[in-house]
Amino acid sequence: MAQSIERAIEVLSLVSEEPSTPSSIARHLDVHRSTALRIVELLTERRFLRRLTDGRYGIGPAMITLAVRAADQFDLAQIARPHLVSLSTQFDQTVHLAELQGNDIVYVDKVDPSRRSIRLTSRIGQPVPLHTASVAKAILAFQPAEVRATILRDHGFERFTTNTITSLDAFDLTLSQVRERGWAMDDGEREDYINALGAPIRDASGAVVAAVSSIELRSVQDLGEMEHDVLPALLAAADAISLELGWAPEDGGEDDDR
Repeated sequence: MAQSIERAIEVLSLVSEEPSTPSSIARHLDVHRSTALRIVELLTERRFLRRLTDGRYGIGPAMITLAVRAADQFDLAQIARPHLVSLSTQFDQTVHLAELQGNDIVYVDKVDPSRRSIRLTSRIGQPVPLHTASVAKAILAFQPAEVRATILRDHGFERFTTNTITSLDAFDLTLSQVRERGWAMDDGEREDYINALGAPIRDASGAVVAAVSSIELRSVQDLGEMEHDVLPALLAAADAISLELGWAPEDGGEDDDR
């Protein structure tokens, strides 16, 4: 039974990439064509597959129905919350979750440290400072060039501290560095007493749709210490959230600068 279920899942995965014939499915499964045909016929009967006019089989309407019904279970904040709490508890730091919403990047969740009275001014529902926040950089770095241009078109690079990035050219260079290493930082660029690291979150298509960050007082931990101590767990949390959103690592991500 387990082998049959595994083969059916393999068929659905294969056909979701491209419609296939029973013969090509048999080769993929390394089974006799009659075995593949039985699986295909059962899945077609249950409407998980459909037979196309050219004899190949594609994804059927039952798969679409399941996806629509399950969509409400893939709320970003709901999925991410346990990972944010775990990260905050592990390092006793403030953790942010930000999401790309149209042409805005917005805080959608926040977990404050439980063992300290540190509270940042950020609020859920509040726009993220685009040129300073690590979550904004982690999202913007992986957007197509035209999307970045639209989001930043009227953005003013206001100076807040001596480390604030104040020009589009300098910001573009920073985003290139983020793409190269896979994560972002805020080196006291909004408040000079705070450091932050941010990691991108991907959806089922591989597109970066959100980011998670961990924030610490510079007097407690500098960026080098955060990179050594916090970054591995931060990246793991971002990947775990991405996986729950349907991201398949072997598919890669939309990292190009189109």
